[in-house]
Amino acid sequence: MKLIILDQGGVINKDSIAIANKSSEWSPILGSLEAIAYLNQMGYRVVVASNRSCDRKMMDISAFNAINDKMCKAANQAGGRIDAIFFSPQSNIEKYNCGKSLITMFEEIALRFYADLKNVFIVGDELRYLRAAEFVGAIPIMVLTGKGKKTKNAKSLPKDTKSFTDLASFSDTFIK
Repeated sequence: MKLIILDQGGVINKDSIAIANKSSEWSPILGSLEAIAYLNQMGYRVVVASNRSCDRKMMDISAFNAINDKMCKAANQAGGRIDAIFFSPQSNIEKYNCGKSLITMFEEIALRFYADLKNVFIVGDELRYLRAAEFVGAIPIMVLTGKGKKTKNAKSLPKDTKSFTDLASFSDTFIK
């Protein structure tokens, strides 16, 4: 089984300073839903590892589920499927290390899908995603959407990080 792990904000949907707290505010990045469909066609199980609960604002679980429901339905309409969505139950970034939370999520995904993370692509737009991917032995993929353009200039990028314009360009050029 082939597995790919995607960040949500900045990779699948538009990311902004104001976090979308309602499903009506959720908006996909152009080509991201079609990229998910293509990944499925290439035999990948697509999993989302969301750091929403570690972000700047807390969100209640019903709003989180409504946004994810809208995202999954949009992916389905584009011919794709999101196999699972994982999130951190932690609600305060000051009290909990978000990088550790991502590592824990990635390890949980590996357990649930019986996957060895060393051959798994983890796609993100933030340094903490890329570092966590490296830590668990996965393949870090950076997209320049969301916070990616800023992240690209980080001095501590994992050395094997590959960079792509967006999720669509990654799936079109790297997945064969």
